[in-house]
Amino acid sequence: MKTATKLWVGIAALIVLSPLGLIVPAKLGAGTAWGEWSAEELDALIGYVPARLARLSEIWRAPLPDYAFKGQEQATMPALSLSYVVSAVVGVAAVVAIALLIGRLLARREKSNAA
Repeated sequence: MKTATKLWVGIAALIVLSPLGLIVPAKLGAGTAWGEWSAEELDALIGYVPARLARLSEIWRAPLPDYAFKGQEQATMPALSLSYVVSAVVGVAAVVAIALLIGRLLARREKSNAA
C-alpha cells in the first residue's frame, strides 16, 4: 500500500472516530473538551477572560459552532455524531485545499526563480 493511501486511510479512520470526542465526555460527565472553552466558560472556570480573547471571541464566529449544524443544540447523540463527522470532513477538506494552494504557489515561485 502506498504511503499516501495509508495517510488517507488514517485520516478517514480519524474522521469516523471523531464522535468519540462527543460521546466519551458525555458518558463520563466531563463537560467541555480541554481547551475548547467559550469566553463564558473560561470566566466561570478561572474568574476572568483575557482581554484579547474577549475581543477575538466577539469578532470570530465558527462556521459550525460546537461542531453542529444550526438548531441542533438539543439533538440526539446520533445526529450530533453525524455533525461531528461532517465537521471533520469540512476541516480536513479546508486544510487539504489550503496546503495544495500553498504548494502550488511555492512550486510556481520556484519554477519562475529557476527560469
